[in-house]
Amino acid sequence: MESCTKQTKKIVIAIDGFSSCGKSTFAKQIAARLGYIFIDTGAMYRAVTLYALDHDAIRSGIVDEERIIALLPEIDITFRFNPQRGASDIYVNGVLVEGRIRTIEVSNFVSAVSSIAQVRSKLVAMQQKMGERRGVVMDGRDIGTVVFPDAELKIYMTADPRVRAERRYAELQAKGDEVSFDEVLDNVISRDKADMTRTISPLRQATDAIVLDNSRMSIAEQMEWFDGEFERIQKQLATGK
Repeated sequence: MESCTKQTKKIVIAIDGFSSCGKSTFAKQIAARLGYIFIDTGAMYRAVTLYALDHDAIRSGIVDEERIIALLPEIDITFRFNPQRGASDIYVNGVLVEGRIRTIEVSNFVSAVSSIAQVRSKLVAMQQKMGERRGVVMDGRDIGTVVFPDAELKIYMTADPRVRAERRYAELQAKGDEVSFDEVLDNVISRDKADMTRTISPLRQATDAIVLDNSRMSIAEQMEWFDGEFERIQKQLATGK
């Protein structure tokens, strides 16, 4: 949109919200439109969870926090742009893990792993380093409250749990994952509870965040909404009002 190509100041756009709200899809669209860098922080926590699963730090459904903390120094996370997807893929120690981090197995443990203080400390530091030059779109659970409390534009995304489960179920079915809808819905609901009640950096709406409920919105409608908010922020920055 024309209004989004005339910005005079690069900013940080922080997008927080519940799982399966389409935060990453929304953030990718924004980044592409503005020429900003997109950072999928949820993928980073999923990558640590996958590494923990691969290195016996999660066994028989039990998360071994001490083992995960011990593994952290050897985990290096990077993003590389994939021209075929038009988006960035995530790598752990140089190994592509983009597909593996999206499984239901990782989803079942990512909230527990992301609640570990040392995990959050390591990844938050990485995220702040990635965004220190501004011009980034970052999505997650605590971007506007912890990672970038000074972000110029904060968006809090939400949607009906059943709608989110339907979206997630369709994604998993498309990839050939054998999972029931009820299992996905249970995962969505349990992750909501875990994300909102954890002691470290719980999911919550920043006081200056704008709520976007996209339960019944198309991507095009969400982007039209964003254009208006982005233009409003740019006018505020230009005028100081």
